[in-house]
Amino acid sequence: MEETNTGYTIKNVMKSLEILEKLAEGPEPVPLQSLAVSVGLSPTKTSLLLSILNEKGLVEIDAASGSYQIGARSLAFGRKLVDSSNNLAGAPKPSRHQDRSNLVSCSHPIMEELARKYGEAVYMTVIKNNDVLFLNMVDCSQQIKTEPLVGRKFPFFTNAAGKVIKAVDSWDLLEKLRKRDETPGRWPDMDKLASELQEIRVTGVAVDNGGLGDGIISVAVAVRDYAGKVVGALTMLGPSFRMLAERIDNEIIPSMREGAELLSQRFGYAHG
Repeated sequence: MEETNTGYTIKNVMKSLEILEKLAEGPEPVPLQSLAVSVGLSPTKTSLLLSILNEKGLVEIDAASGSYQIGARSLAFGRKLVDSSNNLAGAPKPSRHQDRSNLVSCSHPIMEELARKYGEAVYMTVIKNNDVLFLNMVDCSQQIKTEPLVGRKFPFFTNAAGKVIKAVDSWDLLEKLRKRDETPGRWPDMDKLASELQEIRVTGVAVDNGGLGDGIISVAVAVRDYAGKVVGALTMLGPSFRMLAERIDNEIIPSMREGAELLSQRFGYAHG
């Protein structure tokens, strides 16, 4: 009986690998029926294996067609292997443009869900030098809403996204930044900023009021890759009369934590 169970498990693993190989052959999503035929299983059995792979982030379902495509976590594993090989061979790593493209495509469904659930604009943001770049956006349908910020850059200390990404930095780095650019008014109070970043480092969440404009509140949670590196931040913006403290603490932050954790998992991050 034990040998039978072992053989059954091995067969499922082999078929799962065949499914991943089939999906990796091209960029287009593959229908369930085609996958079932290609791996020699019934659609029901294939669907069961796909659901397990989807849960692990190894495959994803194309919402428009219901077909399947290779998942972000599989891509992350592949990038990790390529990076390791390239490091040994001295070959160049994937470009920052490619990394950002992956971040945009993988984060968009999560951003859409958050925007739909809370009726506020949601962004994917990244650090560019010492500024935050608002990379991608899912807007809300509210009559009163914040001005679209896609493509715009802001000093990291003016908003929640920059603070949550930079929270991993040390006081020494902040001091070096100030000394490098001593333009009057360029940097805020460094002691206060260092204290704020330390608190954000502990909680993993940043909330800012007014840094991006009067009456605008931003909430951000960091997104990490397989190596634990912060690659960006899910960021929600809204007017202060809707972004009330109780709503932020009890509803928005838990959902954004969940979304950032899911996105980080898709990039291969395993917490703990």
